Amino acid sequence: MAQEFSYEIVEEIAVLSENPKGWRKELNLVSWNGRPPKFDLRDWAPEHEKMGKGVTLSNEEFEALRKTIKEM
Repeated sequence: MAQEFSYEIVEEIAVLSENPKGWRKELNLVSWNGRPPKFDLRDWAPEHEKMGKGVTLSNEEFEALRKTIKEM
């Protein structure tokens, strides 16, 4: 049985790509189940009604990733 959850996209930060079916890989700040928002990278359907698997990062994890990418 599928477990219910809720989400709210608090801030849309960037669209990284879009496929021919309209799904977009996005970086957003998302609040999951009413918790404080985290950085979230995943594919979203055109109206954010469906989502693919993704990665959610805390502020500290996002900062570590940002520094790593900047040093590349």
